[in-house]
Amino acid sequence: MKLTPRLRIGLAITWLLLLGLLTAWLSGRMQVSGDLRKFMPDARTPAQKLLLDELGEGPGARLLLLALSGAAPEQLAGQSRQLQQALAEDPQFELVANGGQAGLEAFPERLLPYRYLIDALPADAFSADRLGEELQARLQDLGSPAGALVEPLLPSDPTLQVLRVAEALQPANAPQRIDEVWFDRSGRQALLLVQTRAAGFDPGAQQQAVDTITAAFAGIAGDSGSRLEMSGPGAFSVKIGNRTAREAGTIGTIDTLGMILLLWIAYRSWKMPILGFLPLASAGLAGLSAVALAFDGVHGITIAFGFTLIGVVQDYPIHFFSHQRPGRSPWDNVRALWPTLGTGVVATCIAYLTFLFSGVDGLKQLSVFTITALATAALATRYLLPALVDPATRDFADSAALARLWRHTRRLPRPRRSLALLAVAALGVLVWAPGPFWQNDLGKLTPVDPADLQRDAQLRGELGAPDVRYVITVRGADAQAALAASEGLRPVLQQLVADGALDRYDMAARYLPSAALQRQRQQLLPDEATLRGALATAVAGTPFRDDAFEPFIADVQRARSAPALQPQDLHGTPLASAVDGLLLQGKGHATALVSLSGLHDVAAVATSARLHGAELLDLKHASESLVAEYRGRVLMALAVAVLLLSATVWAALRSPRRALRVLLPMLLTTLVVLALLRASGVELNLFHLIGLILAAGLGLDYGLFFEHAGDSHADQLRTLHGLLVCSAMTLLVFSLLGLSSIPVLRAIGSTVALGVVCNFVLALLVSRHPWQEAADAAA
Repeated sequence: MKLTPRLRIGLAITWLLLLGLLTAWLSGRMQVSGDLRKFMPDARTPAQKLLLDELGEGPGARLLLLALSGAAPEQLAGQSRQLQQALAEDPQFELVANGGQAGLEAFPERLLPYRYLIDALPADAFSADRLGEELQARLQDLGSPAGALVEPLLPSDPTLQVLRVAEALQPANAPQRIDEVWFDRSGRQALLLVQTRAAGFDPGAQQQAVDTITAAFAGIAGDSGSRLEMSGPGAFSVKIGNRTAREAGTIGTIDTLGMILLLWIAYRSWKMPILGFLPLASAGLAGLSAVALAFDGVHGITIAFGFTLIGVVQDYPIHFFSHQRPGRSPWDNVRALWPTLGTGVVATCIAYLTFLFSGVDGLKQLSVFTITALATAALATRYLLPALVDPATRDFADSAALARLWRHTRRLPRPRRSLALLAVAALGVLVWAPGPFWQNDLGKLTPVDPADLQRDAQLRGELGAPDVRYVITVRGADAQAALAASEGLRPVLQQLVADGALDRYDMAARYLPSAALQRQRQQLLPDEATLRGALATAVAGTPFRDDAFEPFIADVQRARSAPALQPQDLHGTPLASAVDGLLLQGKGHATALVSLSGLHDVAAVATSARLHGAELLDLKHASESLVAEYRGRVLMALAVAVLLLSATVWAALRSPRRALRVLLPMLLTTLVVLALLRASGVELNLFHLIGLILAAGLGLDYGLFFEHAGDSHADQLRTLHGLLVCSAMTLLVFSLLGLSSIPVLRAIGSTVALGVVCNFVLALLVSRHPWQEAADAAA
């Protein structure tokens, strides 16, 4: 089927228009997710479930830590108050704390009566003697500098219970306060704690929140010289996103220019880079569309993986271009290549199909993306690209440089025993290389700069953040049961603190007692008549009027009859953040957390918790067990994929010997790359495995095309040309990724770059057909 020039231009424009429409549709529909839980298996242990909950939308993932510095403390305190006020009015933020909410303003009017239920009261709190002592103390307060603060509170709270409760509910290890706001220990930095409404892994919302904070501070700071530092998961995600975008832009630009230059050098035609782009763009957009239709959102790792897949799908048009020759139409050429090309595509797609049954949502996304992208690129190369390609005017088999290179290659001995020695040596390195084989620490995969992590840890320490590794969990059928159970643990924890096993602890029940405890405290509140009698006796010896404390009597009576305070009642108050972070509610169950600071005796705390129906969880161990379980599933999927891939190649070639020649370089390369990484001291992680999968797909492609060339000298030269261009382009793409500062991309890039070199060399040595070359050359 030969098209006229006008029809070919029309086909190319139509193709580009369809790609543009698909891009527009994707931009409106595709939601990018950064939730790492999609790349984790289902949690099986309580610690794993807690870890995955906190990795998602837990309060800890939504915290931003702010530090103001560079000016005098009194100036920083003023800026802290202004910034707190500005951000508190913004609906993006659920909580903005700077230590200045320690007074009446910390409690909305509707919650003020509950001050008598939140904190324990002395048994004689409402006796005439105790009330008399309190009123005498208030008289002294009124004559002191604190009089302006005390006077508005007197009618409703002559015992200043609200201030006592506010002071008691300050974080267990709160920072020091200077000029009524938080400062670090040196007194040089004002500290704020901000909690966003958006999840920590919503990069767009976190970017907007960071921009809002930055703009608000810039307007407040003016030319004072003060500086703003931000830390926390949201700030990190924004910084990483910006850095990733810069790196992706740089790498993408270099890759694009390099590929255009390489294709022009290889084919001496400006059309080839454009024509080669069409199947690649079609593959990427089709893969993303399939994922967007099949899943709620497209994970960022899936998109990153899509960029790396360019190293595989680019091979399809390149093989087609390199096998063009005068006297043979593009359609006849692609038809002759299709059995080999189709075998590689089908085998690779079947291998990735196993990920659909891994039970991990992220791997399912990778599977759907890869299968769709590979199939699209192959079909576009087979049924659309030939219509746009001009008949060939040159045959790469006539290249003198390729002929010389091939003559040097055929002098190389065909390896047999040396391959076995290579495999044994690689296995020896894998077995005896020093250091851990697998990397289970998720923290080492983070692209956050170590200096930023150290600064984050410092700020968390200044703000009194608890230990992030260990936490005690107390479970219940609902929130009230969990709160009541955690209250029973308080005497045990107090004893552990006294024994030196623990410095401090914090729990939700400290801020929100269980309903049962609140009802007990209600029973201790006096009725109206009793309270009036005691108050009348107390007032008699003071200058206060008899009716001065009617609001106080009304508050006590409201507290006496009020329904128990529930977690949802705290919404919009400073207490909400503390309770939400320490009380996790799910369907049919709730978990109360006890955060720990200064844990010195892990065994003692674990034993005490277990004996009282609680459990000490090690979240570091939980993350490592999740990684190990995930790796196990990936390895199982890989084992099945290798078997299916081998069976597909075997069925297509119908010869054990030919199938072995194709598969052996790929299998040996996997061993050699693993050995090289381990010999370099690299601990292997999931993304090295993904890189090995990509490298295996390339190795299969190289082996199949060397096998396809058979013993025809001309076909061998065309195949050599195509594979040289393919491997050079792939090496360019993944070598640049290997230089990335982002560990995930660096792991994939370095693994595939090594795989490209090893696969090409081994395929050249093992898969070629050398025995007829001398006769062909003589002819």
